[in-house]
Amino acid sequence: MAHDTRLTDPATAPAAPPGPAPATTPAGGGVRLRGLRRAFDGRTVLDGVDLDVAKGEFTALLGHSGSGKSTLLRAAGRLDGGGEGLVEVPEPSAVVFQDARLLPWSRVLENVVLGLPGPRSAALARGRAALAEVGLAGRERAWPGTLSGGEAQRAALARALVREPELLLLDEPFGALDALTRIRMHALLHDLCARHRPAVLLVTHDVDEALLLADRVLVLADGRFCLDLPLPGPAGPDRRRDPAFPAQRERLLRALGVPESEPGADLP
Repeated sequence: MAHDTRLTDPATAPAAPPGPAPATTPAGGGVRLRGLRRAFDGRTVLDGVDLDVAKGEFTALLGHSGSGKSTLLRAAGRLDGGGEGLVEVPEPSAVVFQDARLLPWSRVLENVVLGLPGPRSAALARGRAALAEVGLAGRERAWPGTLSGGEAQRAALARALVREPELLLLDEPFGALDALTRIRMHALLHDLCARHRPAVLLVTHDVDEALLLADRVLVLADGRFCLDLPLPGPAGPDRRRDPAFPAQRERLLRALGVPESEPGADLP
């Protein structure tokens, strides 16, 4: 079932007619945002943004710090009720943040199944299966403080996927990881999304990460999308060998105002 939320904040919303009337479930069970507006201290961060993400589609969102990427993600996850616009998303949804946000006083398996409905025995079985799927079989009784950064993010992914989300929201989930661990996490996330087929919205500062993982990359600037770049062909590390890869990368960097296309460039 889709969740339909009209966002209104009289203190910050511009004097404008209300957004479109609530719609039915988005076609195919994806995401539908219309006229999304959000302002902070009089500065408009999102200025009437429209976005559709189809079921099974992986969309990456790029932009400089403060461009509104995380604000848009929070709106899609119904974590921020301010502003104005129509937010229609499938349920259930799950969010993975840069910080794994595991409860340090609970073991890994208990973190994964926290709040999971249904009989406890079934929840624990699903949690063990999810941990095995992310490569953490045998670590069910580990304390979060004993996990590496990559293992903690694997546990966070397991906690998200055990809920079988129709929408997976990722807010720079690999930003704090070292380069080699990030490469391994890219491969894992690609495989998991291909298997589970949720609609995915990834916020990232890493142009290469967006190009390797996504079906489509959006660039947010001045409160609106300034570029919507579809990426044909299968995602994954083989994209680096695609003759179109350098031109796609250069186009994204130009849209972001980065003067030099250096390998591995991240945004400020």
